[in-house]
Amino acid sequence: MAFRDCNLSFGKVSLLERHFSLGCFDLVHRPTQAGPYQIDMSRVLKEHIDFFRQFRERFQTTGSVAPSSRFLANAMAGPLRKHVGAKRILEVGPGTGAVTQRIVPLLNQNDRFDLVEINGVFAEMIEARFETDPRFQPVANVSQVHVCPLQEFQTAEQYDFIVSGLPINNFSSGLVAELFESFFRLLKPDGVLSYFEYMYVRPARRLVAPAKESRRLKKLDEIVNDYCSRFRFRRSWVFVNFPPAWVQHLRNTNGGAAETNEKSVIAESRR
Repeated sequence: MAFRDCNLSFGKVSLLERHFSLGCFDLVHRPTQAGPYQIDMSRVLKEHIDFFRQFRERFQTTGSVAPSSRFLANAMAGPLRKHVGAKRILEVGPGTGAVTQRIVPLLNQNDRFDLVEINGVFAEMIEARFETDPRFQPVANVSQVHVCPLQEFQTAEQYDFIVSGLPINNFSSGLVAELFESFFRLLKPDGVLSYFEYMYVRPARRLVAPAKESRRLKKLDEIVNDYCSRFRFRRSWVFVNFPPAWVQHLRNTNGGAAETNEKSVIAESRR
């Protein structure tokens, strides 16, 4: 995004958008920075502004005021790094591509990468990155963005990995149940689902929520805890994120697996 796009009319944007616009001037126009860095920072700041706008307009399906931190993104992409051979990957709810840009370097020409995004604005942003971003371009031919709800997405083959950025705490219990059914319908035997949720949000909200909302959150707990108790093999703790988050890693096996907790996710994400 050029600087003129960042220099918005302050009378028409929020205080947070004004902060990002001023930040764009501060970072993009420092004379000590090289050209490529300037372009990249401009794009990042534009994505934050666009993400916040979508948060205001579509809170239920966006769920956060800013994209995931690189630490959260690295934790979500972590299981892919250990895979040997060709792999099929599905990313659900990529948003502006915070996690996508951690997945892309792990791809090769024998892989398949599908992205399902219900928000048309975000879908166009992701498609544009595959067309113009030098990091995305080499794998554009093995990648495809699909604009549809996950429940309606169909594929001829199941996936080795599913990475979900959906804000499940914003959804009805019925929708969350449908999403998890779709995850496991699309996941290969022994395939891995990685999704995030903000730490302790549901119990904290239940303390202050009206009765109807408290019942919804309780039902969400029952659905999520049931899947985690049967399929979770690891949980990553990501403190450097706003808010701090867990990444739940579930394996599609009826036998389940021993669970481990990882609190050293910052060190893990830098390897």
